Formats: sequence, C-alpha cells, structure tokens
Amino acid sequence: MSMFCHQCQEAAKNIGCTINGVCGKTFEVANLQDLLLYSLKGISFFGNALREKNIENQEIDEFVMKSLFLTITNANFSKKTFLKKISEGLKFRTELKKTAEGAGIKFNSLPDCATFTVPSDYEMEKKATTVGFLSIENEDVRSLRSLLIFGVKGMAAYAEHAYNLGYSDKNIYAFMHKALAASVDDSLAADKLVALIMECGKFGVDVMALLDKANTSTYGNPEITKVNIGVRNNPAILISGHDLHDMEDLLKQTEGTGVDVYTHSEMLPANYYPAFKKYSHLVGNYGNSWWLQKEEFEKFNGAILFTTNCLVPPAKNASYTDRVFTTGAAGFDGFKHIPDRKKGEQKDFSEIIAKAKSCKPPVEIEKGEIIGGFAHNQVLQLADKVIAAVKSGAIKKFVVMAGCDGRMKDRQYYTDFANALPKDCVILTAGCAKYRYNKLNLGDIGGIPRVLDAGQCNDSYSLAIIALKLKEVFGLDDINKLPIIYNIAWYEQKAVIVLLALLFLGVKNIYLGPTLPAFLSPNVAKILVETFGIGGISSVDADIKKMIA
Repeated sequence: MSMFCHQCQEAAKNIGCTINGVCGKTFEVANLQDLLLYSLKGISFFGNALREKNIENQEIDEFVMKSLFLTITNANFSKKTFLKKISEGLKFRTELKKTAEGAGIKFNSLPDCATFTVPSDYEMEKKATTVGFLSIENEDVRSLRSLLIFGVKGMAAYAEHAYNLGYSDKNIYAFMHKALAASVDDSLAADKLVALIMECGKFGVDVMALLDKANTSTYGNPEITKVNIGVRNNPAILISGHDLHDMEDLLKQTEGTGVDVYTHSEMLPANYYPAFKKYSHLVGNYGNSWWLQKEEFEKFNGAILFTTNCLVPPAKNASYTDRVFTTGAAGFDGFKHIPDRKKGEQKDFSEIIAKAKSCKPPVEIEKGEIIGGFAHNQVLQLADKVIAAVKSGAIKKFVVMAGCDGRMKDRQYYTDFANALPKDCVILTAGCAKYRYNKLNLGDIGGIPRVLDAGQCNDSYSLAIIALKLKEVFGLDDINKLPIIYNIAWYEQKAVIVLLALLFLGVKNIYLGPTLPAFLSPNVAKILVETFGIGGISSVDADIKKMIA
C-alpha cells in the first residue's frame, strides 16, 4: 500500500485509493497532503488552546484555511507546493507553541502532531507515510473523524472564496482549529464526535451565508440569464474553478484586448451576476462538466485558467499543457502558476493574456443557450407564481438534485432520473451535477423552468433559503413537510459540508449517490440512516416510485 485516500466518491472499490489516486494525484502527493493535514492539527492544538485565552493570530488562521483548501480533491497536484507548505506550517506551529508558553498555558502532554520534526525533504516524505487516516485504528473513530475533517475541508474552501472578497468570520476560523484539534484527542467518545459533526454543519450554514453575502454584495444578486454555449472567432481564455474575484480581475484585464473570455464547468454561474454582464467579451460557457476537460481543452485552442479545484491532470501527449495556468488553491507541476494578488491589487494575468493572443479561436462544440440564475433572491421574486403553482397542483414536487458530477458511468442515473420525473416536478440544482440534465429539453410549468439552477456548489445555500422560505409561506412547523425531496450527487469535500449543513437545518430523508461515502463505517452509516434517514440510490424506476410517492 503506497497511500490511502478515501475522501472522495471515486475512492477505489469504494474503500480507498492505495496505489495512486483515481483523481490523478500520485502517492507522494497524497502522503504529503496527509502530512500537511497532520501539521495543521498540530497548529490547531496550540491555536485552540490560545483561543481559550482570547489570543488569536490572523496570519495563521488564514494559513490553516488556505492549506485545507489545497488538500481537497482535484485542487492541487504539486509536490513542490506541499513540501513548501509543510515547512511553513511547522514554523507557524513553533511560533504558536512559544506564544502558548509565554501566555502561561500548561500542557499535560503533547500529541505527536504538535512535536514532530522533519529536518529534510526525505524525512518529510518518510513521515508522511505514517500519519494518514489508517493510523487511526478504531474503524468508527476513523469514520467520525473523517466525516468531521472532510466537512472542515469543504468549509475552508467556501471561507477562502469569501476571504478573497474581503469577508471573513473569526468564529469559522475558531471552529476549524477546534475540529482539527479534536481529531487528535483520543479521549473524545463517539457521542462527542457526533456533536462536533453537527456543530460543523452549523458552521457550514454560517460559511455559506458568508459567501453568499460576499458574492451578492460585490457582484449583485444573480439574475435569470440565458447563457450562450456557442463561440466567436476571437482568441480566448477559458476560466474554470469557482473564484469570482479571479473572474473579475481577468475580465478587467482582458477588456479591449481582443481576447474573449468563456466560463467552464463550475464557473458557468458567473454569467448570472449583473457585475459581469457589462463585459461584452464574456461570451458564455464552453463545454461541460470538469471530467470532460481533457477532450474539450484540446478543442478550445486558447489559454485556460484554473482558479480552484476541478483540475484533471493532462495526458502525457496532451496538446494543451503549455496553455494551462493555475492560481489560488489550484496547482500542477508542469502548469504555470500565477501568484496571489498583493493586498489592494489585482492578480497579474498578463502572461495568460499574452498566451491567449497567440492561440487560434475555439472550435465550436455546441450551439444554443442554457438558462440559469435562480438563486434565492430571484426565486423569491417569483414566490407568488411558485406558490400558486403548488396550490393549484401544477407543481407537485420540488426535487433537489444538487451536488457534484463525476466520470463514473453510473452517474448516467441522474440524467435518466431527471428525464423520468413526472412533468409536475421541478428540479432545484446547484453545483456541477447540473451538467447531467441542464441541457435536456424538460420544458416548464406555467413559465417556470423545470430546472432551476441556483449556481455553483458554493450556492447551495440558496436552496436552503428557498426551502426555509417555502416552509414559512406555507405555515409549516417542519421543513420535512414541504413537497421537497433530496436526491443529491456527491463527489468531494464541499459536498460533505453541504450535507452536514442540511442535516443541521433539520432536513431528513436525503438520498445520496451514486455511492455512500467510503469513509462511513457500518456503524456510522447506521447512525446517519436511523437519525437522519440518509439512504443510497437504487434504480431510477424504483427511486421515482419511492421518492415521489
């Protein structure tokens, strides 16, 4: 066994990747991600103790948040990045330890994550093989800690997007420290870990609300928008990932250059924001979900920018390798990385713009438009129309089909499910799961499209707001009495924090697929089933009968 990683839905045999990651990361990178996480636990051991003395360190808070984001699936594949971050983390850990000692904090004992040293890269890589999740012997404890840590990773991703727009919440940072420190506390019984997981869901709601505020305050509320999926005859840049601040900087710097900009995958919802519509060179969206990028990037011809996760390592003979740039949490040894922006300045995208100018225009792979922009503010403006449709029986069910897409063949289930839904059902979606059905001709109900796209996975908060508003309007005392069912596709850790947020809000009977998480032990899965009614999917016909009934 060269590595062990079970954090995403593609975990080999639904157990864990042990040779290299199905996502494409090498075993060396997987192990170094484990060691970076381990060092963050050591930092948080001291950071959590210092917070009890009201001593905080903003620089270290931000380091923990950004480092967690680096470790989520499909974000960063750069061995050099992780070697550097681990070294930085150990320096921060030393700084916090000295601060704790200076504050008179006494520790009965220190866990290994708070004391280990690695004097060389060789020692670092050797240590990295010993600190993964399999080092936790008790299967149920391992499962609960995994659920907690993966939720915190997703939380960190959303927190960083908000931070990049100038919005932060020290309580969210504090919980990250608390959760990471708790994950090395062997005295915590299962019930305490379950309570922490539910608290993680609470902060999941908070961080998504913070990000929603950051996005809408900066760029306006998303509007119902028809997005072009064809191309023009100009050189272009394709922007992927999730970071809207990077989108803004790129649009400003490409304006008037003759270079067009297209969104890709999870960046599609950028087209819905009023602030971005003023840029005539924002042409629309190119391509489909993240996992199709190898084929679609070949045809795009232009320069490509990854702002966050959803990166797939290219094939060795890929023609587009020299056209791809990364920034932020994204990274791959072999792609040019654009440094973070200096405070108060834009990122410097001049190199990628120059590259784009030397490229041919994109090859058109489809034509037409897709519609989106149904975030909570827009849907609530349609509330009277929606409520009337429900009361008249024109809309019988709302089906939340949010979450992630992936390359496994059994994800065809979600396309088939959408096609098979009765015509009086409306799909509420957010995240790249939408690509399984957002180009189907599903029609509308009295002018209300049967697929309402709220935006990125980051925008899943909108779906919760819509549900809570409907609960209020219909005078219900329980969110589960609404005519809403949840059939959610998951892939990575941002989906985990969305799930925990829904559980915190009291949502029950969520169907999760295409498989239940590999990191759930039988006993932990039983708790989720018995307490929250979480279940897996089966066949389309069987699930339609069960869910719609």
